[in-house]
Amino acid sequence: MSPRHEAPGRRRVIRAVLTGAVAVGAGLGSGSRGTPNPVRTAGAAASRPTSPETALGALVAGNARWRTYHERHPDQTRTVRRTLVAGQHPFAVVLGCVDSRVPPELVFDQGLGDLLTVRSAGEVLDEAVLGSIAYGVLELGIPLIVVLGHQSCGAVAAAVRADEGGPPLPGHMQYLIDQIHPAIDRTLRGAARIDAAITANVRLVRSRLGAEPELAARVAAGSLAVVGARYELTSQQVRGVG
Repeated sequence: MSPRHEAPGRRRVIRAVLTGAVAVGAGLGSGSRGTPNPVRTAGAAASRPTSPETALGALVAGNARWRTYHERHPDQTRTVRRTLVAGQHPFAVVLGCVDSRVPPELVFDQGLGDLLTVRSAGEVLDEAVLGSIAYGVLELGIPLIVVLGHQSCGAVAAAVRADEGGPPLPGHMQYLIDQIHPAIDRTLRGAARIDAAITANVRLVRSRLGAEPELAARVAAGSLAVVGARYELTSQQVRGVG
């Protein structure tokens, strides 16, 4: 999503929340064992975050718990499981990579019914991915989409190697390379080129989602935000990608 699609005030709040400059949600950044776990019923729409800011705040707070080893593993009780039989009300769509080291429910310390997760190598978009995200926003009323890249992404590294003259990838994997290719900065070299491409790819995917007419209309109305983020394997922290 290009910043021009959001009002400046909303954009500032969302950036502040994602970088941790605004303490939204209980226990954000504190990692305190004594902080009570807020009561939240995953199956009940009335108890979930309903705005882009509060949804993002819940994710930031969850990641703070994860990276400081104070996870709460919410919404996994027998009561929640029974409630979810009647329907789901997730509060965020997370488009992440298929990498086994970056499961969104864990890195954001969320539980059953909290996140609608869509995963493809390198966060690559295709019709199935777009349709899945649209379902979450248009049918379930989810107020937040997070495009979540990560440090040491193999799909992006493969795209960089292919761009540098490496052998073509077999079968359908070449599609991934072709989609990531525009994110490569050829003024950089080595590991710096790969790392920069990871961030640039998040921005590219976010912009493509923000350009989707039905999503853009909700962003303009203030009921949806599309943000980019990176998960750092070394620190377990999710940081915003501007």
